[in-house]
Amino acid sequence: MSVAEIAARVRAGQSSAVSELESSLAAIESRNSELNVFLHVDEEGAYRAARAVDAAVGAGRDPGPLAGVTVALKDNMCTRGVPTTCSSRILEGWRPPYSATVVERLLGAGAVPVGKTNLDEFAMGSSTETSAFGPTRNPLDPSRVPGGSSGGSAAAVAAGMTAVSLGSDTGGSIRQPAALCGLVGVKPTYGLVSRYGLVAFASSLDQIGPFARSVADAAGVLEVIAGHDPLDSTSLPEPAPELVSHLDDGVAGRTVGLVAELLEGADADVVGAVRRAAEVLARAGARIEEISIPELHLGLSAYYLIAPAEASSNLARYDGVRYGLRVPGENVSEMNERTRTEGFGDEVKRRIMLGTYALSAGYYDAYYGQALKVRTRMIEAFGRAYERCDVLLGATAPSVAFALGAKTLDPLAMYLSDVFTIPTNLAGEAAISVPFGTGEAGLPIGVQLLGPGRSEARLLAAAAVLEGSR
Repeated sequence: MSVAEIAARVRAGQSSAVSELESSLAAIESRNSELNVFLHVDEEGAYRAARAVDAAVGAGRDPGPLAGVTVALKDNMCTRGVPTTCSSRILEGWRPPYSATVVERLLGAGAVPVGKTNLDEFAMGSSTETSAFGPTRNPLDPSRVPGGSSGGSAAAVAAGMTAVSLGSDTGGSIRQPAALCGLVGVKPTYGLVSRYGLVAFASSLDQIGPFARSVADAAGVLEVIAGHDPLDSTSLPEPAPELVSHLDDGVAGRTVGLVAELLEGADADVVGAVRRAAEVLARAGARIEEISIPELHLGLSAYYLIAPAEASSNLARYDGVRYGLRVPGENVSEMNERTRTEGFGDEVKRRIMLGTYALSAGYYDAYYGQALKVRTRMIEAFGRAYERCDVLLGATAPSVAFALGAKTLDPLAMYLSDVFTIPTNLAGEAAISVPFGTGEAGLPIGVQLLGPGRSEARLLAAAAVLEGSR
């Protein structure tokens, strides 16, 4: 059942928010021990939200466009009074005194947040295997990863535990798990969705977006959480865009750029799926143009200097003094060192060290400064591409979901999982992954549609064309 159908039934009194919640809780009870999706299920808060929706319906008030729709939240989004750990020991037991703007907007629209999902520690990873609380498994094949870093949020929807979920995307962490779990995942334009209450990884790259089973569901959730927020200094000063009303716009007359660099190194079945997607768009009236953006080859290198540098700065606040884990020491310096040594996992430590080195005296210009120049070149290259094309098309991930443990000992191989998604984050623009076909072992393949800033309506319309052809 779609998000719109669930909300319509709840508003009409044909179902109730409480019954929708109970179905969600039953699904979580059935598979969470197997898949390790939820780190914390907030039954008390969820029932409180569901009863408020049902009370509004009973009083003749409209509870909102997401009435009774269950939502899973990635555990890097603050929820007042609810444990928020970022899947790290260093935040174990921390309960925020406020909620993220996206959480407040979901509640205001009648949604029912159910709990917090597993992720790669501090969103640093591509498989949800760096979590301090164990890996999440892919509901479609529990021997494989769900992608990352928002693997728990993707798995929650793929397993039917919630109707939709929210993740964060710093280098592909919504789109890549969406592809590996057979879902729609949207990385919005930077600033379209408030980051207030999102625990920062790399502040110039992070963005919150939805996972959903359909393009329409993703559009409906994005409409609710988007729009200006005065609490976020990087928030775009404009209201949320109209998205659902444009889903039937189609692609007739649009130029779609099939990007060579967004296919290089991908498995043959992934390349085949992308080319079939281009054919579908062509039959729907789009003009397909094969293009090259050589600057995209620079994306991975630039990202793994910029993101760790920002992470090094953002994670400096975890010192054992103000909140979270505290490991005693003989003095403040020793306490700080022991806390960070025991509190952070290997991948987080690796990125902190890399980022600190890149920002250090004598190396700043050669590494971090150079990476920022490369980022500017990529933004300019995307700009030239969008002068010719309305939408760009490529693969979301190089392969279908890979086996648990297959890449944990090879960080570079893991980093390459995001090679097709990172460029959009560096540019701050919009992208969406939509399921299209299957590959090895019948597992889903995601194709990626990219557009300039504020092009979400155009991308969702194109994604709806692909969805309708399956």
